[in-house]
Amino acid sequence: MKVVINLYKKHKITVDNYITTAIKNAPQDYIEHADEILKKYSFLQLVYSVDEGYHQVSPVICRRERETFNIGSNKRHYFTKLELDEDGFYISNPYIHYRTGKASITVVRKVEGIYYIFDCNLITVLEELRLIEYNSTHHKFKQAVYMLGSGLLVAIALALLLYGGYKFVMIFFGENIDFFHDIFKAIISATLGIAIFDLAKQIIEHEVIFHTFTHDEAREYKVLGKFLVSIIIALLIETLMVVFKIALDDYTNMQAAFFLLIGTTAMFVGLAYFYKTIIGRCEVKEEDE
Repeated sequence: MKVVINLYKKHKITVDNYITTAIKNAPQDYIEHADEILKKYSFLQLVYSVDEGYHQVSPVICRRERETFNIGSNKRHYFTKLELDEDGFYISNPYIHYRTGKASITVVRKVEGIYYIFDCNLITVLEELRLIEYNSTHHKFKQAVYMLGSGLLVAIALALLLYGGYKFVMIFFGENIDFFHDIFKAIISATLGIAIFDLAKQIIEHEVIFHTFTHDEAREYKVLGKFLVSIIIALLIETLMVVFKIALDDYTNMQAAFFLLIGTTAMFVGLAYFYKTIIGRCEVKEEDE
């Protein structure tokens, strides 16, 4: 929403001229030719008319339906601050449309004592003017793929958490229990489950529920960084488990545990460098912008 509004404000004159020109070129009996106008101009969402007494005198005409129950209703509250330009037009500020939930603007034109109201989809207007790249079919397909993938990740995360809980319970009620081995298994399973669930949550929040028209490089790196932190924590726990088992059973394998510690430490140092350089640079770039 913020990106769309900023783009509209930046190109307001171009967008307003495009919309008003389209309305001027449409058949002047807007209600009679509403279906034709809505079909021709894809950015229009609905149209209706109001008389000089600010009472609705036509149905609300949408692409698939006509609403007649509001005919005769008083619309005065919408016209209290209405100031028409020399061509009889008024264009509202951007808002979230109550039907579509998308960024929209309302255009009012007065013709021979009648106010005609047009609700316009701001995203569609910007796309038609090539100010943003947006394809609804591609977006829906991508959204479906992300939803499927994130759903599978959530299922895997729940399975890991349940397995961790199962191993923990079996420590107290099972037979032939290796306490250290099983407790670390429970911890690792729970840690990996949380890491994978957090990754799925990030995908759902940013790619399924909310869609942005800009490429937020910092956000993607932050998601990757959080996932890597959880994975490294799980590896460190696994390393500690191996060290304790070797220390309790066979000191001759301590060299393998040492190299494992070196490996996980190197990953930790690499992650610290990643945060300092990549994410730090992106955050500085955002502040400068």
